[in-house]
Amino acid sequence: MKASIHVSLAVVSFLYLTSCFLNIYIPKSLFFYVFFSTIPAYNFIKQSQKGENQFLRLVLVDKKTLWLSLFSLGCAIYFGLQLGFNTLLGISILALLVIFYTIPLFPSRKNLRHFGILKILIIGLVWTGTTVVLPVLEVLENLDWDVWIESVQRFLVILVLMVPFEIRDLSVDSNEMMTIPQRLGIDKTRRAGILMSLIFLLLTFLKDDLFPFEVYGKALIATSLVALMLRLPKKQSRYFASFWVEALPIFWAGLLYLFIELL
Repeated sequence: MKASIHVSLAVVSFLYLTSCFLNIYIPKSLFFYVFFSTIPAYNFIKQSQKGENQFLRLVLVDKKTLWLSLFSLGCAIYFGLQLGFNTLLGISILALLVIFYTIPLFPSRKNLRHFGILKILIIGLVWTGTTVVLPVLEVLENLDWDVWIESVQRFLVILVLMVPFEIRDLSVDSNEMMTIPQRLGIDKTRRAGILMSLIFLLLTFLKDDLFPFEVYGKALIATSLVALMLRLPKKQSRYFASFWVEALPIFWAGLLYLFIELL
Protein backbone atom coordinates (compact mmCIF):
# COMPACT_ATOMS: atom_id res chain seq x y z
CA MET A 1 0.00 0.00 0.00
CA LYS A 2 2.77 2.43 0.95
CA ALA A 3 4.66 1.52 -2.22
CA SER A 4 1.78 2.64 -4.43
CA ILE A 5 1.63 6.03 -2.68
CA HIS A 6 5.40 6.39 -3.02
CA VAL A 7 5.24 5.69 -6.76
CA SER A 8 2.34 8.14 -7.13
CA LEU A 9 4.41 10.87 -5.49
CA ALA A 10 7.24 10.11 -7.92
CA VAL A 11 4.91 10.43 -10.93
CA VAL A 12 3.48 13.71 -9.63
CA SER A 13 7.04 14.98 -9.07
CA PHE A 14 7.82 14.32 -12.74
CA LEU A 15 4.64 16.23 -13.59
CA TYR A 16 5.94 19.20 -11.60
CA LEU A 17 9.28 19.00 -13.43
CA THR A 18 7.40 19.19 -16.73
CA SER A 19 5.57 22.29 -15.54
CA CYS A 20 8.89 23.96 -14.74
CA PHE A 21 10.90 22.84 -17.77
CA LEU A 22 8.18 23.64 -20.33
CA ASN A 23 7.05 26.75 -18.44
CA ILE A 24 3.38 25.74 -18.49
CA TYR A 25 0.67 25.86 -15.85
CA ILE A 26 -0.70 22.40 -15.17
CA PRO A 27 -4.18 22.47 -13.59
CA LYS A 28 -4.58 20.90 -10.17
CA SER A 29 -7.19 18.52 -11.56
CA LEU A 30 -4.49 16.80 -13.65
CA PHE A 31 -2.11 16.59 -10.68
CA PHE A 32 -4.83 14.96 -8.59
CA TYR A 33 -5.90 12.68 -11.43
CA VAL A 34 -2.35 11.42 -12.01
CA PHE A 35 -1.76 10.89 -8.29
CA PHE A 36 -4.96 8.96 -7.64
CA SER A 37 -4.97 6.96 -10.89
CA THR A 38 -1.42 5.74 -10.31
CA ILE A 39 -2.35 4.02 -7.04
CA PRO A 40 -4.91 1.50 -8.40
CA ALA A 41 -2.88 1.02 -11.58
CA TYR A 42 0.24 0.18 -9.57
CA ASN A 43 -1.61 -2.18 -7.23
CA PHE A 44 -3.32 -3.89 -10.18
CA ILE A 45 0.00 -4.48 -11.96
CA LYS A 46 1.82 -5.68 -8.84
CA GLN A 47 -0.89 -8.13 -7.82
CA SER A 48 -1.28 -9.40 -11.39
CA GLN A 49 2.45 -10.12 -11.54
CA LYS A 50 2.15 -12.31 -8.45
CA GLY A 51 -0.48 -14.52 -10.02
CA GLU A 52 -4.19 -15.16 -9.75
CA ASN A 53 -4.01 -16.41 -6.15
CA GLN A 54 -2.36 -13.20 -4.97
CA PHE A 55 -4.93 -11.14 -6.86
CA LEU A 56 -7.71 -13.00 -5.05
CA ARG A 57 -5.84 -12.42 -1.80
CA LEU A 58 -6.00 -8.67 -2.46
CA VAL A 59 -9.78 -8.88 -2.86
CA LEU A 60 -10.45 -11.22 0.05
CA VAL A 61 -7.73 -10.47 2.62
CA ASP A 62 -5.75 -7.28 1.98
CA LYS A 63 -8.66 -4.95 2.66
CA LYS A 64 -6.56 -1.83 3.26
CA THR A 65 -4.96 -1.99 -0.18
CA LEU A 66 -8.30 -2.85 -1.78
CA TRP A 67 -10.15 0.07 -0.18
CA LEU A 68 -7.28 2.44 -0.95
CA SER A 69 -7.38 1.35 -4.60
CA LEU A 70 -11.16 1.75 -4.83
CA PHE A 71 -11.10 5.15 -3.11
CA SER A 72 -8.28 6.32 -5.38
CA LEU A 73 -10.11 5.03 -8.45
CA GLY A 74 -13.19 7.02 -7.47
CA CYS A 75 -11.09 10.17 -6.97
CA ALA A 76 -9.34 9.58 -10.31
CA ILE A 77 -12.70 9.36 -12.09
CA TYR A 78 -13.88 12.55 -10.37
CA PHE A 79 -10.82 14.57 -11.37
CA GLY A 80 -10.60 12.87 -14.77
CA LEU A 81 -14.04 14.19 -15.70
CA GLN A 82 -12.63 17.71 -15.31
CA LEU A 83 -10.01 17.16 -18.02
CA GLY A 84 -10.24 18.03 -21.71
CA PHE A 85 -11.17 15.64 -24.52
CA ASN A 86 -7.63 15.42 -25.94
CA THR A 87 -6.28 14.58 -22.50
CA LEU A 88 -8.89 11.86 -22.00
CA LEU A 89 -8.02 10.44 -25.41
CA GLY A 90 -4.36 10.31 -24.39
CA ILE A 91 -5.32 8.65 -21.10
CA SER A 92 -7.26 5.98 -23.03
CA ILE A 93 -4.20 5.12 -25.13
CA LEU A 94 -1.97 4.92 -22.06
CA ALA A 95 -4.55 2.77 -20.27
CA LEU A 96 -4.50 0.30 -23.18
CA LEU A 97 -0.72 0.05 -22.91
CA VAL A 98 -1.03 -0.69 -19.17
CA ILE A 99 -3.67 -3.36 -19.86
CA PHE A 100 -1.58 -5.05 -22.56
CA TYR A 101 1.45 -4.86 -20.25
CA THR A 102 -0.47 -6.73 -17.55
CA ILE A 103 -2.95 -9.01 -19.35
CA PRO A 104 -2.01 -11.39 -22.21
CA LEU A 105 -3.33 -10.32 -25.61
CA PHE A 106 -4.47 -13.89 -26.19
CA PRO A 107 -5.31 -16.58 -23.61
CA SER A 108 -2.39 -18.81 -24.63
CA ARG A 109 0.13 -15.97 -24.90
CA LYS A 110 2.24 -14.11 -22.36
CA ASN A 111 1.67 -10.45 -21.56
CA LEU A 112 4.04 -7.78 -22.86
CA ARG A 113 5.90 -7.72 -19.55
CA HIS A 114 7.52 -11.04 -20.47
CA PHE A 115 9.34 -9.47 -23.42
CA GLY A 116 12.34 -7.77 -21.79
CA ILE A 117 13.11 -4.92 -24.19
CA LEU A 118 9.45 -4.30 -24.95
CA LYS A 119 8.70 -4.20 -21.23
CA ILE A 120 10.96 -1.25 -20.45
CA LEU A 121 9.92 0.55 -23.64
CA ILE A 122 6.27 0.37 -22.59
CA ILE A 123 7.11 1.58 -19.08
CA GLY A 124 9.07 4.46 -20.57
CA LEU A 125 6.24 5.37 -22.94
CA VAL A 126 3.57 5.26 -20.22
CA TRP A 127 5.57 7.39 -17.78
CA THR A 128 6.57 9.84 -20.53
CA GLY A 129 3.03 10.04 -21.83
CA THR A 130 1.63 10.59 -18.35
CA THR A 131 4.13 13.20 -17.18
CA VAL A 132 4.87 15.11 -20.41
CA VAL A 133 2.28 14.48 -23.12
CA LEU A 134 -0.88 14.60 -20.97
CA PRO A 135 -0.15 18.03 -19.42
CA VAL A 136 0.71 19.41 -22.86
CA LEU A 137 -2.53 18.04 -24.31
CA GLU A 138 -4.41 19.67 -21.44
CA VAL A 139 -2.96 23.17 -21.78
CA LEU A 140 -1.46 23.49 -25.28
CA GLU A 141 -2.84 22.96 -28.77
CA ASN A 142 0.08 21.06 -30.30
CA LEU A 143 3.30 19.25 -29.50
CA ASP A 144 6.05 21.70 -30.47
CA TRP A 145 9.80 21.10 -30.75
CA ASP A 146 10.52 21.69 -27.06
CA VAL A 147 7.81 19.21 -26.07
CA TRP A 148 9.37 16.52 -28.26
CA ILE A 149 12.80 17.20 -26.74
CA GLU A 150 11.34 17.04 -23.24
CA SER A 151 9.56 13.79 -24.11
CA VAL A 152 12.75 12.14 -25.37
CA GLN A 153 14.61 13.35 -22.28
CA ARG A 154 11.94 12.00 -19.94
CA PHE A 155 11.95 8.68 -21.78
CA LEU A 156 15.73 8.42 -21.33
CA VAL A 157 15.49 9.24 -17.62
CA ILE A 158 12.87 6.52 -17.11
CA LEU A 159 15.04 3.99 -18.94
CA VAL A 160 18.02 4.84 -16.73
CA LEU A 161 15.89 4.60 -13.59
CA MET A 162 14.78 1.15 -14.76
CA VAL A 163 18.36 -0.16 -14.76
CA PRO A 164 18.53 -0.87 -10.98
CA PHE A 165 15.24 -2.79 -11.20
CA GLU A 166 16.46 -4.78 -14.20
CA ILE A 167 19.70 -5.71 -12.41
CA ARG A 168 17.83 -6.53 -9.20
CA ASP A 169 15.52 -8.92 -11.06
CA LEU A 170 18.33 -10.53 -13.06
CA SER A 171 18.38 -13.62 -10.85
CA VAL A 172 14.63 -14.23 -11.10
CA ASP A 173 13.84 -13.17 -14.68
CA SER A 174 13.44 -15.98 -17.19
CA ASN A 175 16.17 -16.21 -19.82
CA GLU A 176 13.42 -16.01 -22.43
CA MET A 177 12.73 -12.39 -21.45
CA MET A 178 16.10 -11.23 -22.79
CA THR A 179 16.26 -8.15 -20.58
CA ILE A 180 19.00 -5.59 -21.12
CA PRO A 181 21.28 -6.98 -18.35
CA GLN A 182 20.78 -10.47 -19.80
CA ARG A 183 21.80 -9.21 -23.24
CA LEU A 184 24.64 -6.86 -22.27
CA GLY A 185 25.73 -7.94 -18.81
CA ILE A 186 25.70 -5.73 -15.72
CA ASP A 187 28.77 -3.60 -16.51
CA LYS A 188 27.70 -2.77 -20.08
CA THR A 189 24.18 -2.02 -18.83
CA ARG A 190 25.66 0.51 -16.40
CA ARG A 191 27.65 2.11 -19.21
CA ALA A 192 24.50 2.30 -21.32
CA GLY A 193 22.81 4.08 -18.41
CA ILE A 194 25.66 6.58 -18.18
CA LEU A 195 25.54 7.19 -21.95
CA MET A 196 21.77 7.81 -21.85
CA SER A 197 22.27 10.22 -18.92
CA LEU A 198 24.79 12.26 -20.92
CA ILE A 199 22.56 12.29 -24.01
CA PHE A 200 19.71 13.46 -21.76
CA LEU A 201 21.78 16.45 -20.62
CA LEU A 202 23.05 17.36 -24.10
CA LEU A 203 19.52 17.35 -25.54
CA THR A 204 18.71 20.24 -23.19
CA PHE A 205 20.71 22.61 -25.37
CA LEU A 206 18.61 21.77 -28.44
CA LYS A 207 15.51 23.42 -26.97
CA ASP A 208 14.24 26.69 -28.42
CA ASP A 209 13.26 28.18 -25.05
CA LEU A 210 15.90 27.44 -22.45
CA PHE A 211 15.95 28.87 -18.93
CA PRO A 212 19.02 28.93 -16.63
CA PHE A 213 17.28 26.97 -13.88
CA GLU A 214 16.46 24.24 -16.42
CA VAL A 215 20.13 23.80 -17.27
CA TYR A 216 21.02 23.60 -13.58
CA GLY A 217 18.10 21.28 -12.84
CA LYS A 218 18.89 18.87 -15.64
CA ALA A 219 22.59 18.95 -14.82
CA LEU A 220 21.60 17.86 -11.29
CA ILE A 221 19.42 15.06 -12.70
CA ALA A 222 22.16 13.85 -15.07
CA THR A 223 24.77 13.95 -12.30
CA SER A 224 22.48 11.97 -9.99
CA LEU A 225 21.86 9.36 -12.68
CA VAL A 226 25.56 8.96 -13.50
CA ALA A 227 26.37 8.63 -9.80
CA LEU A 228 23.61 6.04 -9.48
CA MET A 229 25.06 3.98 -12.33
CA LEU A 230 28.60 4.18 -10.92
CA ARG A 231 27.55 3.25 -7.39
CA LEU A 232 24.90 0.71 -8.36
CA PRO A 233 25.56 -2.51 -6.41
CA LYS A 234 25.20 -5.86 -8.15
CA LYS A 235 23.46 -7.23 -5.06
CA GLN A 236 20.97 -4.66 -3.85
CA SER A 237 19.33 -4.33 -0.49
CA ARG A 238 15.61 -5.03 -0.36
CA TYR A 239 14.52 -1.39 -0.63
CA PHE A 240 17.33 0.06 -2.78
CA ALA A 241 15.40 0.13 -6.07
CA SER A 242 11.86 0.19 -4.74
CA PHE A 243 12.47 3.14 -2.41
CA TRP A 244 15.68 5.06 -3.08
CA VAL A 245 15.52 5.00 -6.89
CA GLU A 246 11.82 5.93 -6.90
CA ALA A 247 12.61 8.74 -4.45
CA LEU A 248 14.94 10.49 -6.91
CA PRO A 249 12.15 12.33 -8.83
CA ILE A 250 10.74 13.55 -5.50
CA PHE A 251 14.22 14.77 -4.53
CA TRP A 252 14.69 16.53 -7.89
CA ALA A 253 11.29 18.23 -7.71
CA GLY A 254 11.92 19.38 -4.13
CA LEU A 255 15.30 20.89 -4.97
CA LEU A 256 13.96 22.58 -8.10
CA TYR A 257 11.07 24.04 -6.12
CA LEU A 258 13.47 25.47 -3.53
CA PHE A 259 15.77 26.79 -6.26
CA ILE A 260 12.91 28.60 -8.04
CA GLU A 261 11.56 30.01 -4.77
CA LEU A 262 14.99 31.39 -3.85
CA LEU A 263 15.50 33.14 -7.20
